[in-house]
Amino acid sequence: MEAWDAIRARRNVRQYTSEQVSAEDLDRIAEAGWRAPSAKNRQPWDFVIVTDRDQLRELSTVWQGAGHIASAPAAIALVVPVPPSERRLVTDTYDIGQATMAMMIAATDLGIGTGHSSVGDQDKARAILGVPDGHQVAFLLGIGYPADRPLTPIRRPNRRPFSEVVHHGRW
Repeated sequence: MEAWDAIRARRNVRQYTSEQVSAEDLDRIAEAGWRAPSAKNRQPWDFVIVTDRDQLRELSTVWQGAGHIASAPAAIALVVPVPPSERRLVTDTYDIGQATMAMMIAATDLGIGTGHSSVGDQDKARAILGVPDGHQVAFLLGIGYPADRPLTPIRRPNRRPFSEVVHHGRW
């Protein structure tokens, strides 16, 4: 798939087929996150790839919107150090967002769907994943083949009109 088509086809997928995602594809998706830009090239992230069914079920309970993780063939947890300042919180959050989007586009390119989730219960998430103290699980990314329809460019996305969002030169 061309990059532009992957961008247009990407959508949140929260229902997956039972088909497993290969280790090679999971590594490629993680590599896309690893290659993402970051402020001062600090690369604050670590990624934990999870394919164990019991672990995925447990992870689905760390946030009210994480239910789809239980039925996903895989998930990637995005982990960052607890930020030492408000400024680092801002830059690390931006960086982890870039890594997340890079992974989503790479997955879409492979025909694999993704659905992101926040993490509310940090203690539980860290325990499930063995994340050391001083770090937090920023987000979860469910990964699997879409159960409803394949990933193809969306012709009419549910978005605010382009002409209302994009401004040239001035607001």
